[in-house]
Amino acid sequence: MLLWLLMAVPLLAGGLLASAGRRADRAAPVVAVLVAAATLALAIATAVARPAVDAPLLAGIRAGLAVDGLSALMVVTVAGATLAVLVFAAGEAELRTARFAGFILLFAGAMLVTVTATTLAVLLMAWEVMGAMSWALIAYDWRDPGSVRAGHTAFLTTRLADVGLYVAAGAALAGGVGSLALAELPAATVPWLHVVAAGVVLAALGKSAQLPLSFWLSRAMRGPSPVSALLHSATMVAAGAYLLLRLVPLLEPTGWAGPLVAWVGAATALLLGLVAMAQSDLKQLLAASTCAQIGFMVLAAGVGGVAGGALQLVAHAATKSLLFLAAGAWLVALGTRQLGELRGAARRFPLVGVTFTVGAASLAGLPPLSLWVAKDAVLAATLEHGGVVLYAAGMAGAVVSAIYSAKAVWYVWQPAPAAAAAVEREPAGRVHGAMLIPLVVLAAFAAALGVLPLVTSGALAVAPAPAPWELLLSAVLAVVAALVAWRIGAGIGEAAPLTGWLGLERAAHVVLVRPTRALAEALARFDDRVLDRSVEAVARGVGAAARALDRRDELSVDGAVRRLAAGARALGRLARRPQTGQLHQYYAQAAVAFAVLALLVIVVR
Repeated sequence: MLLWLLMAVPLLAGGLLASAGRRADRAAPVVAVLVAAATLALAIATAVARPAVDAPLLAGIRAGLAVDGLSALMVVTVAGATLAVLVFAAGEAELRTARFAGFILLFAGAMLVTVTATTLAVLLMAWEVMGAMSWALIAYDWRDPGSVRAGHTAFLTTRLADVGLYVAAGAALAGGVGSLALAELPAATVPWLHVVAAGVVLAALGKSAQLPLSFWLSRAMRGPSPVSALLHSATMVAAGAYLLLRLVPLLEPTGWAGPLVAWVGAATALLLGLVAMAQSDLKQLLAASTCAQIGFMVLAAGVGGVAGGALQLVAHAATKSLLFLAAGAWLVALGTRQLGELRGAARRFPLVGVTFTVGAASLAGLPPLSLWVAKDAVLAATLEHGGVVLYAAGMAGAVVSAIYSAKAVWYVWQPAPAAAAAVEREPAGRVHGAMLIPLVVLAAFAAALGVLPLVTSGALAVAPAPAPWELLLSAVLAVVAALVAWRIGAGIGEAAPLTGWLGLERAAHVVLVRPTRALAEALARFDDRVLDRSVEAVARGVGAAARALDRRDELSVDGAVRRLAAGARALGRLARRPQTGQLHQYYAQAAVAFAVLALLVIVVR
């Protein structure tokens, strides 16, 4: 019952708010925050109780939900991030609507189903709702064509990858698994096992914006900042990494899936980190860093470091949600997200600046903040199971993360240039008090989550644990990289291939979109010139045959029917003649009839 309530509360409340219309706008922020708080309470209760439910869905297919160690972390993370985002959004006038609150709760409910699903059937249904709600939230400002196009790009790119889950489900049934339970997928027979693994890997990498499908996250930054804080750091983009961590037993037997996933994660952590370093737009910097940081989670899944990957996921969710919300607060108050125009923003809004700095320091991997330990837990598993080269690639990505984090902090704390001094003296927009509450809470989590594995044992411990020399090495490298970046400041260049996200979207157009469109146009021409004309020719032939048969019918069948009708009319006229109405004639006719009958009886006998 507890698990059903955890899913039902946000889904039902979200559905009601989303369909209520503008008449519910005034009450929506309060109702949504209360629902999110109740969902968080239920999430904590389920994380402690660890319930599981199972019910029949279709013939031979079960619907299962369960909370274990990994999903317990996720349900609390999702519910906590949802509450923080809704509290923050309550302070932003444009987002105090029932539509926004309803979409957020629907998305959160779908994400909760995703992380607790134990079968592919349930996972697919929640995956679809999550994708649809992400499209609606990215394109929330439907009057802005850019936002709508961004929603389309994100939706279509992730939908292309999502096909892999359907392929995996079909391959699991064909491969003798006998069910769609996630725990039984590794039991698929060869070659179906490889098809299942390939489908899962494709769907997960696409949803988590890993190379080469990272570009959709850049477009998604057209959505509101609270949407970025929830979808693109704590939930949807992390869902692919979560799925890989959940299905590590599926990756290992294939022999290729684990190494492939690990190298894609390491390459994304390094290359998208360089992309983040070159950005001049704060939200674009945070978006690229999201791809890079989730690359560490994917790397952990590839080398079997589930504990380190889970810690990285939770720590990153708190850290990146904080950074996106702080960027959103400055965007509301100052109307810009360009780093050059945000100089002095932290000085004008000190609380936002301090919390942003805590988040950036955590993102940089500075000790003792959360992502310092989380990254080292991932790298420890990489060194043990992936080798020195893969470890070095991951460490390089960690160093780059310190550089782009320090770059962002440098800009927001630098005094505004003289040319903008007059503008700085003008009263800025107001940061609503509701926006500050989640910033403080998230900053505390971003600072403390990394310390917990060091001071506790049992459920919170990670294995393999990073050695003291690994912690020291990463800390020294992060501090040195951050100091160098602070020293360089605005001198960190903006290389064209990096500012354009490595040309990934253009490459996708060349490799995928243009060929697909050309094929569609060729098929359309084939349909018009061949199929359509063939259908018209067949129709003309059928019409001619029908007309010919109609003429034959007039000469034969129709003529016979007319002759039959004429004979019936003649018989009718003859039958009417005896009907004179004179009684003596009726008696005479009866006498003749009886005489004929008598004669027949005599003759027959």
